[in-house]
This record gives sequence, structure tokens and C-alpha cells, in this order.
Amino acid sequence: MTYYQSTHFNRHVSINGIQVGGLNKHDVIHKLKNVHLKNDIYIGEERIFNGADTETGFSSEDLPEIEKLLNKQKTWWPSSKENHFTVLPAKADQNRIQTLRKQAETKLNSLNKKRQAPVDAAASLVNGRVIITKSKKGNQFDVEKMLDSFDKKSSHSDIHLEPVYLQPLAADSPTVKKEMKSLQELLQRTVVYQVQNKKYPLPAKTLIRNASVTKDLKVKVDPEPLRAKIGEINRSQSTLHKNFPFRTHSGKNITVKGQSYGWTIDVDKESARLKKAFESGEKSLRAYYVYGVGYSTYGIGYHTTENNGIGYTYAEVSIEDQRIWIYKNGKMVLTTHVVTGRHDTREDTPKGLWYIMYKESPSTLEGSEAGNPNYSVKVSYWAPFTMSGCGFHDAGWRKNWAKDAYIHNGSGGCVNTPPAVMKTVYENLEQNEPVIIY
Repeated sequence: MTYYQSTHFNRHVSINGIQVGGLNKHDVIHKLKNVHLKNDIYIGEERIFNGADTETGFSSEDLPEIEKLLNKQKTWWPSSKENHFTVLPAKADQNRIQTLRKQAETKLNSLNKKRQAPVDAAASLVNGRVIITKSKKGNQFDVEKMLDSFDKKSSHSDIHLEPVYLQPLAADSPTVKKEMKSLQELLQRTVVYQVQNKKYPLPAKTLIRNASVTKDLKVKVDPEPLRAKIGEINRSQSTLHKNFPFRTHSGKNITVKGQSYGWTIDVDKESARLKKAFESGEKSLRAYYVYGVGYSTYGIGYHTTENNGIGYTYAEVSIEDQRIWIYKNGKMVLTTHVVTGRHDTREDTPKGLWYIMYKESPSTLEGSEAGNPNYSVKVSYWAPFTMSGCGFHDAGWRKNWAKDAYIHNGSGGCVNTPPAVMKTVYENLEQNEPVIIY
């Protein structure tokens, strides 16, 4: 009996799903060698793949492995204990295993498309409160775990996989607790948003109403309240197309309408930056995406806060007085009489707050005016302030420089400046400098 027990397998022993009870190692090799693998894959009792028969690949080279199993299960007395072993033959068909594994994976993924996915418990911010939604079980297969089981049974003739289902995150899981912590930290944040020299403390607790947490535990904020806040700040502080208080050379307080001069915030881009700042934990943010209109679209005047946003370097044009005044840092550097746009043909120089678009010397002016549909004239100095072609230039052809010349003998909209002084005017004008016309 001792000899028998040391050379034969116990009754309830299997190798790769094949019963080898009562056999010695040579008989086991012979039996395993002559088995044909059916290569069928099952989930429980349901066959999901029907493969073609193949050889096991067992040979005398596998005797040492079989002998190891024999010694492993050996007992002094006959035993009815079940032992199920798996052995990969030395000459196993690796292509067969890889092909079957791919078939199993494809089929499991295909079956999952018709099954209900589990729903994880999750923390989120809803209407200003951190809440946890409950998890819901589903019936989708856990493909990764079932393929792990496949790998352990890949040498079997029929591969039986027990169904393993994807499990949702529970409400008390470490992940959900971390999500809660991320949202609570979000609510403690404040971003100080600065526009020009004005700062706006924006606390998340009062501004952010809804937020979620990604799988990598990063918060995602609903941008709508942020967009609304940036819009509110923009309406309050931007200057584009708004009225500017202005004190004239004579000390009179007037209001001029912003035309090309002025700036406004790009609300969409700035709210996206503010959203990112809250999500990343930034504490301060300066407005960056500011734009304007006209020749330059960078928002002329944004960096000027003195003198109601106009600053102290500007050109002042009075249509009534037919005169201009050039100021540098609050000091008048020159003044001269001019002739503005012709009034009786409604070619008046446009009133409002503009800016010098660029400077060019010399230049050729082309356009049209009353009585002259197509003109082309050369000038020594040209500094336009409207996209329609109005600007400062010398007018050597002009004979009438009277104060009332503009009524019936004005320009086509430009500010005609005497040639004798135009060089000095040109030299004292700067690109993007405000031009106030009233």
C-alpha cells in the first residue's frame, strides 16, 4: 500500500479538468496526451464560444511536472480529498491560448452592452450642498476578473468561467470620502479677481452652486454662475461704447460717447479662467482677455484709470471752436485752429471718444466727399482715428481757414490742420492716444 500510494494519484484528483485518480505518472501523461481539447468556453452552464478541437501538447517532457503534483497530493493512506491541478504543457499551443482569451474577452464585452452597468455612489455639490448619491447594482460582467480566471483554466478542454459582476463603489468607500473632502475644500476657496486696479473677492461658498468630482479626484465646477459674475463685473466696469465724463480745456464738464476707445472683458474666456482657478486652488486672478474695436482690438484704455479712464495724454477737438488742443501728461503742449467735416452735407467729423489708430508720413489719402466721388491726395502727415477714414492731416490746398469754414467748405470728415503746425501736431500724437471730439 505504501508503494502504491507513493506512485499513484488519489481517487479525486484532476489535472486540467481531467480525472487522473488511480493513475501513475506515466499513465497520466498517456491519458493527457490523448485527450482532445474541445476549446469551448462557458459562463456557468451557458456556452458562449464553440471552438475547434486541438491537441493538449502533453509529452514525456512534462513528466517532472506531473511527478511534482504526485508528490504534492501524496498521502500515507488513500484519501478522498479533491485536488484540482493545472499544468501548462511544455509544448502548449500559445497561439491557441491567446486566440481563446481574445474570443472570451470579445464575447464578454459584447454581452455587457446589453447588460446594466452598476452606478457608483458619488459625492457632488448640488445647490450649494455636498450630497452623496447611493450606489446601484448592475449585472455587467467584471471582464478583467473573469479573464484572470480564464488564465488559470486555459489548459482545460472546456473552460468554465463563473460569472463575476462589476461592483459599484459604496457610499462609505474611501473614494467617496475623498470626493467629499475635495468638495468641502472647494467650498473654502476664495479667488480674488482683479480688473484694472479693482479687486473682487469671489468666495466659492456663495458663488459655486454645483460641482462634481472626476475619477482622479479633481473637482469640476459648473461655469454658469461664474459666467454670470464675470458678466456682472464687466457691465459695471467696462468702458466700450459707454459715456465718459470729460473736463474740457475751458473747464466745462461734458460727457462723450465711447466709440473706438474703450475696452470690455471676453466673458466666456475669463469665466473659463475663473473656473480653472477655483478647480486648481489659485487664490488670485488678473483679467487677461480684454478686447476692443477699431484698428486695434486689444481694448485701448484698459491700462488707463486716471481722468475717468481717458488719462492725461490726449487730443481734444472742439467742432464749435474749430480748434484742437494736444495734452501730454496733463500739460497742454500746443493748440491750433483747424477745419473739421463739412456740416451742410452731413460730413461732420464724428463726435465721441476715439483713438489714434496709427501714424504715417507721408501718405496718400483716397476716398470720396461731396462733389468729389473719387479723390486721391498726397499729404505729409496722416494720423487716422476712425476706420471710415477720418483723421488729422495737413491740407496745403485749403485756402479758407475761417472759423465758420466747416459749415459750407469743410472737409470730408477729417480734421484739416494748417501745414505750418501739422508737423508739430503729428510729432505730439501717439498711437492709441485718445481723441475727444465734441
